Amino acid sequence: MDNLDAVIAAPKQHRIALENDQVRVLDTRIEPGETTPLHTHGWPSACYVLSWDHVVRRDANGEVTFDSRSAGVNLEPGQTTWLGALEAHTLENVGKRPVHLICVEVKST
Repeated sequence: MDNLDAVIAAPKQHRIALENDQVRVLDTRIEPGETTPLHTHGWPSACYVLSWDHVVRRDANGEVTFDSRSAGVNLEPGQTTWLGALEAHTLENVGKRPVHLICVEVKST
């Protein structure tokens, strides 16, 4: 793992629930108004939504790369979504509810 890996760079928001040679399961929680430190996700993942609100993702230069409000993304608890690997970014919860996801990162074999 590099020093920008989510678990190392943003441990307050990312906790390993399970890890083996094939997958890493992250329990991710971002409180309203909170912004994660700059971090990466080196593997694609399937994410199960426990709670959701709007988020803004910014790259390493602070440029907005995704805003769920303008993108029309509004996930509901119980939904699952697929995310590709993500380069260095921050994620800000701009909503009023926690963002809480269980993400199964699929490692390359």
